[in-house]
Amino acid sequence: MIPALLSAAIPQVLLYLLFGLAGSIVAWFLMSLLAAFIVYTIVLHRWNKRKWTRECSSDDARQHEMYDEGLKWAEALKNRMKAVSIERDGLRLYGEYYDLGFDRTAVIISGRTEGLRYAYYFAKPYAESGFNIFVFDQRAHGISDGHCNTLGFEESKDLLKWCEYLHDELGSGPIYLHGICIGSACGLYALVREGSPDYIIGLTADGMYSNFYRSFVNHAREKVKHMFPVTNMVDWWMRLFTGHSMRKGPIDCIGKYTKPLLMLHSREDTYSVPKYAEELYNKASAEDKRLVWFAHGQHSMLRYIDKEKYDATIKEHLRTHFTDNGS
Repeated sequence: MIPALLSAAIPQVLLYLLFGLAGSIVAWFLMSLLAAFIVYTIVLHRWNKRKWTRECSSDDARQHEMYDEGLKWAEALKNRMKAVSIERDGLRLYGEYYDLGFDRTAVIISGRTEGLRYAYYFAKPYAESGFNIFVFDQRAHGISDGHCNTLGFEESKDLLKWCEYLHDELGSGPIYLHGICIGSACGLYALVREGSPDYIIGLTADGMYSNFYRSFVNHAREKVKHMFPVTNMVDWWMRLFTGHSMRKGPIDCIGKYTKPLLMLHSREDTYSVPKYAEELYNKASAEDKRLVWFAHGQHSMLRYIDKEKYDATIKEHLRTHFTDNGS
């Protein structure tokens, strides 16, 4: 009698267990998807302009020192500054042009979460090398319109529009790009895009990553150790909102890059690790390319750690491509 009851009950128990397991998997999946959405909105989305303003976004005291030094640079040249704006992709974008009396311009491209004031800090070696300076709020940053950070993909089209404005409306001659982190990717994408004009003549890439997904995973592991499958799902949300994937990056297009390239990278970078920089450098098609290593410095902190080497490296690089009269 008892074996017969057990025989009849076992299939029902197994069915309940199966449904329970399936329910748990569905719940786990939905919770992971929700967590990924929250992470996505924190890392790559801005609902309103109170996020990613022109103020320093970091709580690192060193970043504030960099920011404050940049503000002093801009304040000293405020009479040379012209506030400008353009419209692209239905967004009003804003920038600042510092006319220092030269016929060439360096465009400083900030990284994720930072507005144009962050870029002031990196302008000095270019100004001292005979360049006007242009800085701008990327879409979804500062006072520019937009909600989505697309990791340089759409921003590179904005950048090309800015360069066209600098050249056609403000009369700039050669334009040189300097990017920090995602700003490096943005500059690269602009330069390899079909129709990129010849007057954009080169790029300095500070801390360029191979693709954002790799750096994002490294960052996540450093903060919370385990985020699978949330890291994968964040990319799903990015694709949904922007049509772009964080799994695509500079490594996929740097083979098309042929203009002068200066890469600055730290041996201690834990986000865009040295191996990625070497991969990028080796794959770049530019005949004139240089990878300069810094022994110390966190990601995006190279100039703070060794300002003398940072500025001297940029100035030396520029001297090989520009004459004293700005041609």
